[in-house]
Amino acid sequence: MKKGLRNSYLIITSLILFLSACQKDDAPVEKVYRINGSMQVDGRERTYLVNLPPNYFEGGQFSLVIGMHGGGGSGVQFETSSLLTEKANAAGFVVVYPDGVQSDGLLKARTWNAGTCCDYAVEKNIDDVKFISNLIDELTRKYSINPKKVYATGHSNGGMMSYRLACQLSNKITAIAPNGCTMVVTTPCNPARPVPVLHMHSELDKKVPYLGGYGDGVGTANLVLPSIDSVLNVWSALNTCGKKGEVITQNSSYTFRKWSACTNNHTLEYYLTKDGGHGWPGGLPGGPFSDPTSQVIKANDLLWEFFQKFQLP
Repeated sequence: MKKGLRNSYLIITSLILFLSACQKDDAPVEKVYRINGSMQVDGRERTYLVNLPPNYFEGGQFSLVIGMHGGGGSGVQFETSSLLTEKANAAGFVVVYPDGVQSDGLLKARTWNAGTCCDYAVEKNIDDVKFISNLIDELTRKYSINPKKVYATGHSNGGMMSYRLACQLSNKITAIAPNGCTMVVTTPCNPARPVPVLHMHSELDKKVPYLGGYGDGVGTANLVLPSIDSVLNVWSALNTCGKKGEVITQNSSYTFRKWSACTNNHTLEYYLTKDGGHGWPGGLPGGPFSDPTSQVIKANDLLWEFFQKFQLP
């Protein structure tokens, strides 16, 4: 090959490679908003679903809400029945739906070890506090999440797990908003810091009666469950609240009570509805045989309004 032709060939080849590299570098990065993840915890594979809001890739640090399903449910099921992703997308926060550990029985039911409830997770002494702690670490490392704004919510057994996290993981959990549950920890609750609590319940809930006693659910039938008032009185003492259980709203639809003048201006809030049952307020029934849901309050609106008031120091 003549010297001139060889030089032209080299120049053209170099130009092609340069343009190809530029095209690759300038190619748009695929924006993934839904992630199915897993991790190993104590030799078990633990799974979860993450949803990023539509404005996630515009930058900034986002709040994280951990949404935990009830006994026998799953992360996907809770997402569907709670409609929490719709709220997360509209309000602009990250939500993760972790899965409780699956039993080895015929139904393969998933549960959380919240203390005395529920079922397989308790029987096998599953360390779900460790799972959620590791999950928070992983998500705050991988995604643009503000570690001072991590919140927990859940229904039934998932709500019970929220209480346990508040007791044992208050260095990472900013506030909790449990629904249709009670606190069933087996050791005295001793959080490292005061934790704001928003509790939602229905007077018609028979699986976890708000007055306490035995429930008629699969995981609660043989348990003596504390009343919600007694649970909030415990948290009132832990948070050293000056004003206790003041009735803010009382009408034919619901009663709203508030504990205030607490440490760090934290509050405890309690909505008790007269409609619904053992379900997520404002959401969909969890299954074909599930109770109707309350329509006089919307859990997602209440919890997000509540969570935004607080962050870790």
